Amino acid sequence: MNTKEYISSGIIESYILGHASLDEAGILECVMKNNAEVKAAFEEAQKTLEDLATAQAVTPPGELKSKIWNAIQEKQTIEEKIPSIPLSNPISKDQEEGKAKGEIQKNINWKAYAVAASVLFLVSIAGNLFWMNSHSSTKQEMTKLAAEKQSQDAVMKKMDQKLNMFSNPDMQMVMLKGVEKHQDAKAMVFWDKKTKEVYLNAENLPKAPTGMQYQLWAIEDGKPVNAGMYSENKDSEIALATISKAQAFAITLEKEGGSIAPTMENMYVMGGI
Repeated sequence: MNTKEYISSGIIESYILGHASLDEAGILECVMKNNAEVKAAFEEAQKTLEDLATAQAVTPPGELKSKIWNAIQEKQTIEEKIPSIPLSNPISKDQEEGKAKGEIQKNINWKAYAVAASVLFLVSIAGNLFWMNSHSSTKQEMTKLAAEKQSQDAVMKKMDQKLNMFSNPDMQMVMLKGVEKHQDAKAMVFWDKKTKEVYLNAENLPKAPTGMQYQLWAIEDGKPVNAGMYSENKDSEIALATISKAQAFAITLEKEGGSIAPTMENMYVMGGI
């Protein structure tokens, strides 16, 4: 096995992910000490895997949990004390003035009951408004929290899928590096040696403009062969094509739906096997 075959065997990725046996790890460490090309491939693979992990990282808002918990715990009971209004009739010292004072007291009592009823009505409205606002706010926060959890579950599922592909001994990984005009661009092809199916992780490519789409190409016997159209829902999960043999892979930006030949000036990444 020559150096290139050793690098493309997947042992480097297995070592980084902790899946290599003690013998394999020992051999790789020894080879890296004596072979600069293998050591460089190791460092490149380590950086690429770290970039992929960083791209997937999602941190939920720190204050969201405490805000929801406080909203659920707050069950306030509104206790409003109705102002005490003396309703008793004053003791009349003059029997002749009793009738007149009685009429005045009736008017006072009627007004007091009206005020008390108004206060109770206002308290009832305020209590209902507070409960409705609190309930609506809590429901919105719970809905937001559920959406955040669903999003994180989807990210974790995607990460598990990629880790399974990294650790699959039948999966050959081909790193695609950015060309001169797009040096920061990166992608990785997963080529199943048994089924010949090709998967693509292209999250480190710029978002395709409206009406445009990334297209994967396999270089077979020096000629480009269509290897499928990329979309975010296919990333690392759905095979783009079945390729029986290839010497390299490349990605170009084409009109939505693809092209029969690659637009060379729109090439973003390329990598040999």
